Amino acid sequence: MLNTATSSITLPKTRLFGTDGIRGKVGEKEVLNTALAARVGFWTGQILQTLDNQSAPVILGQDSRNSSNALAMAISEGLAAAGVEVWNLGLCPTPAVAHLTSVTKAMGGVMISASHNAPEDNGIKIFGANGTKLSNLVQAQIEAGIRGKLADHEIKLYASDSWGQQYYRADLLSQYVESMQKPFNGQNSLAGLKIVLDLAWGAAVNIAPDVFTSMGAEVIALHDLPNGDRINVNCGSTHLAVLQQAVVEHQADMGFAFDGDADRLMAVDSQGKEVNGDYLLYLWGQALRNSGQLPDNTIVTTVMANLGFENAWTKSGGTFIRTAVGDRHVYAKMAEIGATLGGEQSGHILSPRYSVSGDGVLTALHIAALVKESGMSLDELLAHSFVAYPQILENVRVEDPQRRQNWQECAPLEKAIAEASTAMGDRGRILVRPSGTEPLIRVMVEAVDLDLARYWTDKLVACVKQHLAV
Repeated sequence: MLNTATSSITLPKTRLFGTDGIRGKVGEKEVLNTALAARVGFWTGQILQTLDNQSAPVILGQDSRNSSNALAMAISEGLAAAGVEVWNLGLCPTPAVAHLTSVTKAMGGVMISASHNAPEDNGIKIFGANGTKLSNLVQAQIEAGIRGKLADHEIKLYASDSWGQQYYRADLLSQYVESMQKPFNGQNSLAGLKIVLDLAWGAAVNIAPDVFTSMGAEVIALHDLPNGDRINVNCGSTHLAVLQQAVVEHQADMGFAFDGDADRLMAVDSQGKEVNGDYLLYLWGQALRNSGQLPDNTIVTTVMANLGFENAWTKSGGTFIRTAVGDRHVYAKMAEIGATLGGEQSGHILSPRYSVSGDGVLTALHIAALVKESGMSLDELLAHSFVAYPQILENVRVEDPQRRQNWQECAPLEKAIAEASTAMGDRGRILVRPSGTEPLIRVMVEAVDLDLARYWTDKLVACVKQHLAV
């Protein structure tokens, strides 16, 4: 049986679980390694069985990073040691794990991916039986087990007298593909459209091109093989230049770029213009509202959403609700009020009507379909949407986790923010926050004038570098 003691691994003083699971650089000398992954698997199996009062399968998936195979095997070892059966999907998008967990008898799901992060990073995302991310309480229980402090949470270990087994179940992915195609009428829903897909050398390479082609689109695929050395490198949803060039060169109708695990996307119109999550939400929301499928005409998004988006949506009679950054917060608010559309500017789009999680491929299908149905180009639809306020986002690397998480205790930075807020008044807004997935402080300034936004962004970034990034 797996040794669950923590003496052989070094754990950080800060929490293991961030806003999107456990994430970081991978290596024997790093926090995230196979030893930790095995323990995460074991305690995930223990806690999920306790919650479910039975032993059911856990679905496991991974992206294409070089470290993903080893971490997936370690997770599987830990789950098996807890007496849990593992259904291993292999290479697949994160939303495939979430969807299949929700529609099968599985009691949970685990995805090995660091999303949009660099190749040397990786992560562990855990889902409950309904396919949604685990609550903070359940994550805390798993972490307590890893740290040897489970008694503090009064959780009784699930007794198992047998080893769990692993089965390779890539066959289940056909159910995921069918679920994405089901809302559309017939196989030729996208006929006549030329679409460029940037697959970022990642998790969607074996699924997205076939899905779009089967629905009638002419597909040009970029970065379309699994490559652990190149995943997200100058490609995908965070690096659009190659996609923009390809769309223009091929005279395509549009392009879509996914991140490493394909749970989010960015789009490009036929002129090569970037179409971020704010625009995707506006266009999809407008289509749903026109067809009477958007309860209370409500969109839920985050504090990062552009003021131009908010003003246009509310002016047209819609309800606009902001949450903290993170799809977890958006989903929680949506569930609370019964909203059916929400997401983030970064391209996480949530539509519980069609999926239990953010799904880049699914969202791209719906955006392409609404363009086809409208009889207009994506460019024309955007021209009738909204004008975004200039918004500048700068990232400052702050390695010290204490400085990063407690940035509000930095008096000079607080003073600089207050000065900027007073100077801009109602002509702009400021958002400073630590990243939940990378060692960064993010500084965002939005203003009616680009020069004004640039001026205060530079001031605040300089302050963060001087007082925190030391």
